[in-house]
Amino acid sequence: MKTLLKSLENEERLNEEQANKLWDLDLFTLARFAHLRRTKLHGKKVYFNMNRHINPTNICADTCKFCAFSAHRKNPNPYLMSHEEIMQVVDETVARGTKEVHIVSAHNKDTTWQWYLGIFKMIKEKYPQLHIKAMTAAEVDFLHRRFDLSYEEVLEKMLEYGVDSMPGGGAEIFDEEIRKKICKGKVSSENWLKIHKLWHKKGKQSNATMLFGHIEQREHRINHMLRLRNLQDESGGFNAFIPLVWQRDNSFLEVDHIMDSEEILKTIAISRLVLDNIKNIKAYWATMGLNLAMVAQEFGANDLDGTIEKESIQSAGGAKSARGTKLKTFIDMIKTSNLIPIERDSLYNELKAY
Repeated sequence: MKTLLKSLENEERLNEEQANKLWDLDLFTLARFAHLRRTKLHGKKVYFNMNRHINPTNICADTCKFCAFSAHRKNPNPYLMSHEEIMQVVDETVARGTKEVHIVSAHNKDTTWQWYLGIFKMIKEKYPQLHIKAMTAAEVDFLHRRFDLSYEEVLEKMLEYGVDSMPGGGAEIFDEEIRKKICKGKVSSENWLKIHKLWHKKGKQSNATMLFGHIEQREHRINHMLRLRNLQDESGGFNAFIPLVWQRDNSFLEVDHIMDSEEILKTIAISRLVLDNIKNIKAYWATMGLNLAMVAQEFGANDLDGTIEKESIQSAGGAKSARGTKLKTFIDMIKTSNLIPIERDSLYNELKAY
């Protein structure tokens, strides 16, 4: 343990064995080292953006056991939005000052690839300044399989139609044995990484997520982080790492334990220490709650995500995020924590300090 502490003090890159030993450290030791790294990178700044989540359909060909959003089994309310309905939402949110639309859909086999991509061109033609973050690697893989398009072809069409950056969804947990149990048939971990690597090669950026707190073990989380770190060494295209706390309501996973706040904060802190080449660690308030997300800013995180306005995926699993949150709430909570609220754009350029 002394060797590990010395490596942390010297800010040396941790190998897999060392990374797994981090779990043996107490929470406040982890917090001390993680907060030091966070402070060197970002000082007292806490980032957020003005964004709107739009989920155009919940009709899904896949049946991931962890998911409460897709319209099968426990969610009897299928829907499919038209492009006109989506544009109405975009019009309304742009009028309120939103700078990013985050568009993620279920894998609807009854639509065309033009339905998936056409809306991006409509948005970009009307609002060229609006950042479109859209199409998870899981969606890219779905269009590849459904319409016999190569990954390259799907990504090229995304660029052609106006997508600016990719979200990090679909990563779940990279261990294939766990994936067989929770999301069999979905994009493999290898192909998730391949799709993001191809996107980065095109000069574009993306985020990376990790779903934790279900049936995975701690060593699976470390393996997940290290595989992301390896790709980041190679491509440099990840903006942020987003550990997503699994939402248990309306799920088909049988999980006896309930992950506590200490485990969540340890995971945040460890991700800051392991992912030395990904600048931003997001405490995604929609999955852990705004209060804990604020606490996480002292445990290595430096970002809260955004105002969201409407959230459907996590709230279907029990998160209290359906109506988003207000800008004033972010500003007040950050300031009362003796931190500095920074509004950013989707690529972490600073827009305004409050």
